[in-house]
Amino acid sequence: MLVFYKERLVILSVPKTGTTALEAAFHDRADIVVANPPDLKHASIYRYNRFFRPMFDKVCNAKMETVAVIREPVSWLGSWYRYRRRPSMNGHPNATHDVSFEEFVQAYVRGNPPPFAKIGSQVRFIDPRDHGPDVTHLFRYEEPARLRQFLTERLGAMPELTRQNASPEMALELSAKAEQKYRKKCAEEFALYDSID
Repeated sequence: MLVFYKERLVILSVPKTGTTALEAAFHDRADIVVANPPDLKHASIYRYNRFFRPMFDKVCNAKMETVAVIREPVSWLGSWYRYRRRPSMNGHPNATHDVSFEEFVQAYVRGNPPPFAKIGSQVRFIDPRDHGPDVTHLFRYEEPARLRQFLTERLGAMPELTRQNASPEMALELSAKAEQKYRKKCAEEFALYDSID
């Protein structure tokens, strides 16, 4: 999470959406950088509203706007799958070395997925659960120019972005049947992505 106090802007860190690259680029420019622990770095809008927003509201009398980047759902799962397949994950219960991408997707849509497929939800990440305002600005991961333009207008000249924490490159195969099941079981994920202007 990155906080730009003067500009009244907070960039939330949705996992697997390139926010670690933003953190690296803006590390010296941001007023607050929450890089660790992961539960705080990746604080959802609910956690932000519950724990961080009261600081700005009550202590600073500052109304902050929030930004989140959302990734196309199949691509998002693919990034998680590839990330959990990196060599350092060997032997870890979250590793995906022994399952295909198809098996990973099928496990994800189950009611109680196994550890390797427990990755949360982008919809839940931006759900305030009646505990404060929604995310102010949503951007698609696949349209970086729009985010860059917005950040340039709000923060000034953009630093160079370099890939950080990237998942290993590999071809992924997903049958039409498995994708259809994912789209049906997690329709709200696709509706969220499609709703972003």
